[in-house]
Amino acid sequence: MVQRGYHRPRPPSPHAIKLNLILIFAFFFLVFIFYTRQWHLLDDQQKQQPFFDEHSQTDRMPDAELWDAPPSYGLRSCVKPTSRYKAAAGWDHYMTVRSNGGLNQMRTGIADMVAVARIMNATLVIPQLDKRSFWHDSSMHSTFSDIFDELHFIETLQEDVKIVKELPQELANVPRARKHFTSWASTSYYEDMTQLWKEYQVIHVAKSDSRLANNDLPLDIQRLRCRALYQALRFSPPIESFGKKLVERLRARGGKYIALHLRYEKDMLSFTGCSYGLTDEESEELRVMRENTNHWKVKKINSTEQRLGGFCPLTPKEIGIFLRALGYPPSSLIYIAAGEIYGGSTRLLELTSRFPNIVFKETLATQEELKAFTNHASQTAALDYVISVESDVFVPSYSGNMARAVEGQRRFLGHRKTITPDRKGLVEVFDMLENGQQTEGSSLSHIIQTMHKNRKGAPRRRRGPLPEMKGRARLRTEESFYENPYPECICASKKHLG
Repeated sequence: MVQRGYHRPRPPSPHAIKLNLILIFAFFFLVFIFYTRQWHLLDDQQKQQPFFDEHSQTDRMPDAELWDAPPSYGLRSCVKPTSRYKAAAGWDHYMTVRSNGGLNQMRTGIADMVAVARIMNATLVIPQLDKRSFWHDSSMHSTFSDIFDELHFIETLQEDVKIVKELPQELANVPRARKHFTSWASTSYYEDMTQLWKEYQVIHVAKSDSRLANNDLPLDIQRLRCRALYQALRFSPPIESFGKKLVERLRARGGKYIALHLRYEKDMLSFTGCSYGLTDEESEELRVMRENTNHWKVKKINSTEQRLGGFCPLTPKEIGIFLRALGYPPSSLIYIAAGEIYGGSTRLLELTSRFPNIVFKETLATQEELKAFTNHASQTAALDYVISVESDVFVPSYSGNMARAVEGQRRFLGHRKTITPDRKGLVEVFDMLENGQQTEGSSLSHIIQTMHKNRKGAPRRRRGPLPEMKGRARLRTEESFYENPYPECICASKKHLG
């Protein structure tokens, strides 16, 4: 029997089943669309802001790989004279010198003149600094003792060369042999020059830069050059003291720091003829400057050819891309060792957008502290030099005199990490980025890291001349002695350690 009040459920109609299926499908489709859109939005954000992702592929390198010095394989500085070396005599022939160029060109030139005075048996008079510096020290009043510790210079080299502050009074007005010694000269050249002592008691040297060959000089002369540059030619106490104070402030901010020698000043760009990335107005301004600077001999320069040849300083944007590709995180502390950047804060933004933690002398020191260095280009350059030598990592955007001198001293002090960009190779990579053939990320990092695997300041012998060069022109293509004083001033033998 069927109970009263019980009604058997009617099965759903085919229309209702179809409607339910449509609603379920629509729900899952909307969910799919929502999450797909969110994924694309996240992906787009990552593409727009690749520089600040602390966990990206380029930031996962160990700290030791980023900051530690390369292996030195037991090599150390060695500058002591050999057993054949004799102490300096009290020579009555005198050499006066006008040191030409900017700070580091003068420094290496003075070291050369110490060696030349030794070869020629001359008493060296404290050199005069260039009043018409290549890069214009606007103070126009710097003397040797304003920049260098004069007494320390004289006393440190007293066993090598007799050095006096000025000519004896009785020789102040005697005729002098005014010489412009040949560039990259050998010891035999200067031994021949000693014939001048038969007619003159004083020789005046018009230029000090690059007066000695880089290679094939006696070991004792090479080591004397190192003693002169790395031990005797110390900066004046105010510069040394303040430079070390700024280093301490950098350490207090971040512990480790990169010193970036960013050669992107107006005069450097004008001199090299490099206008990539500049506006037409800026390019014209640089051209006019080059045309109106009399001592710059080359007036017409093809900017594109300069850049493709690797002869242009890297731009702030290129340096930012380069350092990120090497694995340095955006939080890295970077000290800018340079003058005023051409294009100001707008152009510098191309670097600070990738590395916000950037400092200058002006942000490390007070205006009162910097007042003593105002309008003294050589002294402010000396501060940059001290800070760059002491940095954990040194990166020059251009291979100028300071870059070479800092690299050489860092090698001498134990091969501290110095990363020298392969500018010619990097131009090809940057152009691929510009053309959309490459993007910033792990692929770019691999390319740039591979390219610079052997460009981090590890020990290597100094490079000789380019093989295709002939005659004396080949000497110009040799690696500078002061850029890499190995093997003469860096060795493994304990008996020669200095």
